Amino acid sequence: MRNPLSDVITTIEPSGIRKFFDIVSEMKDAISLGVGEPDFDTPWHIREEGIYSLEKGKTFYTSNAGLKELRIEIANYLKRRCDLTYDPDQELLVTVGGSEAIDIALRAMLNPGDEVLIPQPSFVSYLPCTVLAGGTPVIIELEEKDQFRLTAQKLREKITDKTKILIMPFPNNPTGAVMRREDLEAVAEIVREHDLFVLSDEIYCELTFGARRHVSIASLPGMKERTVLINGFSKSYAMTGWRLGYAAAPHVIQEQMLKIHQFAIMCAPTTSQYAAVAAVRDGDGDVERMRESYDQRRRFVLHAFEEMGLTCFEPNGAFYAFPSIKRFGMTSEEFASRFLREEKVAVVPGTAFGACGEGFLRVSYAYSLKSLKEALGRMERFVKRLDGKV
Repeated sequence: MRNPLSDVITTIEPSGIRKFFDIVSEMKDAISLGVGEPDFDTPWHIREEGIYSLEKGKTFYTSNAGLKELRIEIANYLKRRCDLTYDPDQELLVTVGGSEAIDIALRAMLNPGDEVLIPQPSFVSYLPCTVLAGGTPVIIELEEKDQFRLTAQKLREKITDKTKILIMPFPNNPTGAVMRREDLEAVAEIVREHDLFVLSDEIYCELTFGARRHVSIASLPGMKERTVLINGFSKSYAMTGWRLGYAAAPHVIQEQMLKIHQFAIMCAPTTSQYAAVAAVRDGDGDVERMRESYDQRRRFVLHAFEEMGLTCFEPNGAFYAFPSIKRFGMTSEEFASRFLREEKVAVVPGTAFGACGEGFLRVSYAYSLKSLKEALGRMERFVKRLDGKV
């Protein structure tokens, strides 16, 4: 019998995140700090809107691009939060999570051999989606000394005449890095100079800490027309299981993304769309309360790392910390595997997010303080053993 599988898909490794998640799910008394999922329930007024839509029998397909009401509210949100103006009919598309938007944007824009610049460490989907779309991934290795920000120098070094898209994964998963306006302006200048396009994954845009608020690269001069802005409801509104995201893009790109979405998906889940209207219209207060809670947990985690002698640059976005474990002379995979085996706590090796993540761990603080205290207590005990203090 002939090989039933595609040569392309068999070269792609499974997600390094899910490996540890699957193990810990079957381990008694284990604690996971490995999954980027809010521990909050979806706010009641959002759930209520979804329930009401079911009670009223609103279980039909929506338009392919998504409920008009939802697209209008997304446009209002982007104007309110990012000072960006999008046409709900021509420039917005509701998708099954932000992940679908990433996938179909790359498929709509890439020709075979086009190069996609992917700063790493970063979300695990960018590289395989690029490969599946026929593109060539080109990795930009971010460094702790730059606070894992993308610098103009690093960007220039990787551009060739085949470069077409730059992925901007900020606020960053797994590092928590945030790009300041001045950082984005330097990047935007190079993008315009080389006539590139940007796929800006802003799923964590509401989760930034300190005085600086998130700035979208699409809001800079000359950038909206060359940027696909990706966002969604999972992280900001604790709606991971509702599977809803969106893309805001120039019409010339949006209409081709919509074509792929039509044939592959039809439309995003109807109930989720009705719930999302309530989220984006009335959920600013919910987001603020969750942000304050994450900030409290962030400070607790950073203090705990300091107490146990782990160096960790201060993450100013998302809900992850990225401590260094280089001083132990172990690989990230070895540390995470042994920590899980000996202390029953799951964290994710930095290498799950790219080779330059070696020597680091991703620790999610999207968990209750009670769970964090127990897990980090176990980590302190583990670190003391490695240091020969127990």
